[in-house]
Amino acid sequence: MKHGSRMRIQWAVWLLLSSAGTIGFGQQWAQKMLDHTTHDFGTVARGAKAEHRFVVENIYEEDMHIASISSTCGCTTPRVDKRTLKTWEKAEIVAELDTRSFYGQKDATLNVVFAGQFSAEVQLHIHAYIRRDVVVQPGEVRFASVAQGTSSLQKVTVDYAGRSDWQIVKVESANPYLEPKVVETHRGVGRVTYELAVTLKDTAPVGYLREHLVLVTNDPDPRAARVPVTVEGDVVPTITVQPSPLTGAAEVGKTATMRLFVQARKPFRIEGMYPKDQRFRYDVKAAGESSYLIQVSFTAGTTAEEVDETIRIETDLPAGKVLEVPVHVRVTAPRSESS
Repeated sequence: MKHGSRMRIQWAVWLLLSSAGTIGFGQQWAQKMLDHTTHDFGTVARGAKAEHRFVVENIYEEDMHIASISSTCGCTTPRVDKRTLKTWEKAEIVAELDTRSFYGQKDATLNVVFAGQFSAEVQLHIHAYIRRDVVVQPGEVRFASVAQGTSSLQKVTVDYAGRSDWQIVKVESANPYLEPKVVETHRGVGRVTYELAVTLKDTAPVGYLREHLVLVTNDPDPRAARVPVTVEGDVVPTITVQPSPLTGAAEVGKTATMRLFVQARKPFRIEGMYPKDQRFRYDVKAAGESSYLIQVSFTAGTTAEEVDETIRIETDLPAGKVLEVPVHVRVTAPRSESS
């Protein structure tokens, strides 16, 4: 349902009941808030981190409350990041698979109860096959805070117990900023060990990273031949500027003064600042080897207006060489003097 056509719950329930003819179909109004209701993890290694997110969006005028979530199987633990949703607000229902205590085929149903003017229960279905013969330690490839413009290397161990000829043929990655490499470190009777080394490239953009690598093996069973490995991390800016956006206010003919704080992880220089609007002026002062305090002044003209500008701050850092800061200044007419 598009944002331009929100619906009241009463009308949605009436439509579904009228068309279905049975009370059971009345739950469909709640199901429409979910982007999907089924997920198959496929084959998962023992000890591997495995979780899936179902997105809930309140498409109705009334506030929606997620009263409870329960699972029919101890192999899956559900949680939600937000309980009450206003119109168009979203939440994520996270289903976390316990790959250490369970193995084999596992199927779970998550019962999600919505409460409010109308109540409803929606079922989310989880399927997985947890291998006991393949173990990933630790359970994921985890990159902590990685500075933008730098590379990072993390390793996990993949152990297999079973056939002596078992092999990891290749590693598939859909993310161009991840470079995986697998090396066999041990092979014995019924035991094989690999080291999976993953490099996060220095060209990775700023932001949170959540991906899956796929270990492609020579298992004859197509379902067991592909084993996912979770990769998570956070690429943080080399240089930051606060606040952004920058806001200020001034009366006609007067000057607004604002301040910016620029900080980096290592010493740097500010080489220039370039606004299009020449009414802006800057006073740049070093606050240390790796930080600057910038006073931004804006002199208003003779008319009330809303001024939007982008300040470009150029530095000598390879990563974060150019910072762009949106600026909004509200120019108001002079206040009338009280009589």
